[in-house]
Amino acid sequence: MTQTTTTASIPGPDRTLTETDRTRHRRLREQGSLDRAALDAILAAGFVCHLGVTVDDSVRVMPTVYGSDGTTLYFHGSVASRSLASSPGTEVCVTVTHVDGLVLARSTFEHGVNYRSAMIYGVPRPVTDDEEKTAGLRCLTEQCAPGQWDYARRPNRKELAATALLALSLDEASVKIRTGAPDDGDGPDAAPGLWAGVLPLHTTWGAPQPDPALGTEPPAAPHHIAARADTPAS
Repeated sequence: MTQTTTTASIPGPDRTLTETDRTRHRRLREQGSLDRAALDAILAAGFVCHLGVTVDDSVRVMPTVYGSDGTTLYFHGSVASRSLASSPGTEVCVTVTHVDGLVLARSTFEHGVNYRSAMIYGVPRPVTDDEEKTAGLRCLTEQCAPGQWDYARRPNRKELAATALLALSLDEASVKIRTGAPDDGDGPDAAPGLWAGVLPLHTTWGAPQPDPALGTEPPAAPHHIAARADTPAS
């Protein structure tokens, strides 16, 4: 599909997302953002994405882990890799969403969700070069657990060969964000005096749980793991 592009009017082209037919905000435009920094922040805040791809004429959406280096999204995708091998040029859509709270209005029609979301479109490429695959897996591992790549054993050649890693450019992406209170505070539904507001959602890391195979006196969790206890997960 040929994409029609336009340059957004936000200053600083290096920090601006380019609009295409697929990424243009047509609904709830006020929640859309063309700020590249917003995309970077959404990706940095998570490590699980949902990959939508057509496999054998059937659409599948699969959760998988990812890592971003600022220009490329790396993610696992064995099913998608097989689809790409049989149908080169297959396009995918990758989504990342964070829920920040429920927006509880005076009427159910005005209820909503405070959220941050990104959609990335494009044709991913299988990563076959060992050097790039190692760098991509490092990016993915550090996205999930910063410090773990240098702590644990790294993959060997056999493991690299058995790992399906895909790379997707961040050139075509759409960002939407909603924050704040309900929108019906100045409407007729405000007259009865019903409570309305936001019920925030916070996700935090718990205390590390050692593998039972470590025995009754396991070694202490490394600092980069232990320090994340009771900290926000996104």
